[in-house]
Amino acid sequence: MYLEIGNPMDYHAALYIRLSKEDEGEGPSQSVQNQASMLREFVQQHRLSVYDTYVDDGWSGTSFDRPAFRRMIADIEARKVNMVITKDLSRLGRDYIMTGHYMERYFPEHRVRYISLLDGIDTGVDSTANDITPFRAIMNDMYAKDISKKIKSVKRDKQRKGQFIGGKPVYGYKMHPTEKNKIVIDEAVAPVVRRIFGMALSGMSCRSIAALLNQEGVPTPATYANLPVARSGPYTGMWSSERISDMLQNETYIGNMVQGRSVKISYKSKKCLRQDPANWVVVEGTHKPLVDRETFQKVRMLVNSRKHTRNRTYDFLLKGLIFCRECGYPLAVLNRKNAKGEDVLYFVCRTYQRFTKAGVCTCHSIKEKTVTDAVTAKVREVCQAYLNLDELLPVAQEAMENAGRQSGLGAERQALQSKIDSLTANLDRMYTDRLNGLLPEEDFQRIFNRTKLDRKLLEEKRQELELQKKSPVRSEDRARELVQRFIETAGESRELLVSLIERVELTEDKEIIIKFRFAQLDETAESQTLQGIAPSETA
Repeated sequence: MYLEIGNPMDYHAALYIRLSKEDEGEGPSQSVQNQASMLREFVQQHRLSVYDTYVDDGWSGTSFDRPAFRRMIADIEARKVNMVITKDLSRLGRDYIMTGHYMERYFPEHRVRYISLLDGIDTGVDSTANDITPFRAIMNDMYAKDISKKIKSVKRDKQRKGQFIGGKPVYGYKMHPTEKNKIVIDEAVAPVVRRIFGMALSGMSCRSIAALLNQEGVPTPATYANLPVARSGPYTGMWSSERISDMLQNETYIGNMVQGRSVKISYKSKKCLRQDPANWVVVEGTHKPLVDRETFQKVRMLVNSRKHTRNRTYDFLLKGLIFCRECGYPLAVLNRKNAKGEDVLYFVCRTYQRFTKAGVCTCHSIKEKTVTDAVTAKVREVCQAYLNLDELLPVAQEAMENAGRQSGLGAERQALQSKIDSLTANLDRMYTDRLNGLLPEEDFQRIFNRTKLDRKLLEEKRQELELQKKSPVRSEDRARELVQRFIETAGESRELLVSLIERVELTEDKEIIIKFRFAQLDETAESQTLQGIAPSETA
């Protein structure tokens, strides 16, 4: 087994030892102690001088980026080592390409003699054992590949069973304290997740939510989990719109286990590729949800509705819902001054904007308010035709009685006051941003006036509740009022519009075509044409 070394004084040996989890299955003979004992016996028998012993315990042979191995290479570069000894070839590595590189090129070029004891390999002499070394390296590589397949199969099976096999659970959850591969709600940050969904449901964009969380100093998921930062930058530790969007579309929050969103390229590489959602492993009902399914679906529709628009400056009710009938692309929005110097938003065809000289499509220019008013009027008309007030009245009356038994008007007044306080805080922040130059004057005036109007409407509702407290009305009259208000304001809520409407199309002749998400509403609705538009309505 042992090889003959004629001039031992000429060598400064490096004893290299490696052990990984897959090697433990081969028995105790592969242990670090066993390898070290065998290597020391060899050097003592041949009176070799040992420069150092290099041990990589727990490192796979498919990668050569191991701390002790890199240290040994550095000593070779510094000419401190000119002989490398391992127990067998697989200890050097299981990647046959890199193993061949070190044996056939690197070691000879640096005048390093390599010896593998059990394989009888010695690059310092000519032997048949050296000739079959490439085949041994291939067999070692195949062993590593087979182990990788088995591990991947076991992990995939656990994923299909709904068991969590990741390192860190998604933000808002933590590992179960006693049960393995199970996650539970992390009550420390669960309110943050629910608040994010609540803000999204109210119509806030992902960018606005991220800005608000950053302003309030809420720790990001990475900061909360104490994850290491590979490369620190100006936005490290900051919430981003991409992070918020990913959270709002993650089914983990409704109790579904979502795994397999990325896979490694191969067992030889740590690089991962993102998988198509169709290839994700999703198992329903594996843990307690943080958000109810209805809220999740509404928020998903709101987020998806914004994928069709790139404009982040102007907010309008039909954002992401309105398209050009002729070319199919989303309509863009422009801000123009009217004769009074007021800002007015106009819809225009984005294709026409880009290819005006080519004559592709037409302008479709029309006031945003004109189209929005027409769409909301049509939605209100459809709701009134589809919903029977007399049928809704008993349901609303029963809801009023239940609400009265549970909490009365006090809870509703408290909710209104909370919204009013929130809008007041938003107004204060906007004013501060304006003073700091973060918010342009025209944007400040537009958003400020709209928010102020919303607060005024809420204050009026609160005053109504105060009057009802002093002079209560019959539940039947109150129910009738609520039903009538719902029908009258059916088209003014973005959440409701996104839930009802799939898309709105504007034709060259200023015809508005509304496509509802439900066949019943499509049957009730008809295409509505804007007739008699004044010259000031188009541009």
